[in-house]
Amino acid sequence: MPRKTDASNPSDWLWMARTDLELVRPAAERQISFIACRSKLAEVVEKMMKAELIRLGWPLERTHDLERLLDELVARNSDLVVAFEPLCDALADAYFTDRYPGFDLDDPDWPALTQQMEVVTKLLETIGARIAGK
Repeated sequence: MPRKTDASNPSDWLWMARTDLELVRPAAERQISFIACRSKLAEVVEKMMKAELIRLGWPLERTHDLERLLDELVARNSDLVVAFEPLCDALADAYFTDRYPGFDLDDPDWPALTQQMEVVTKLLETIGARIAGK
């Protein structure tokens, strides 16, 4: 039976973020395709932020702009802003520059990506616990 998802359900956003991270993790561990890993990690961050925002009552806005989503978390006084801000700083541009030609690309920084994945994993757990406790 197919899985039905609902864009207004934060659990569905988190589930999709987890499945995306399942793809990124083994590729990053084997240091395969830095550009794809970083771009996909930015998507994971976007989905996690949307899950948290929807949990806080935010009406879904169709955007991929991590800085815009961060501003929405700030407006809602989320305690997760401190954790999301460095991720947004590092990944906001990568979401687009790593997906399309015409941009100067950074040299691969696997240690930074690994550290970012650790932060993302902890945030997934935190948001998941909040959603489950709702």
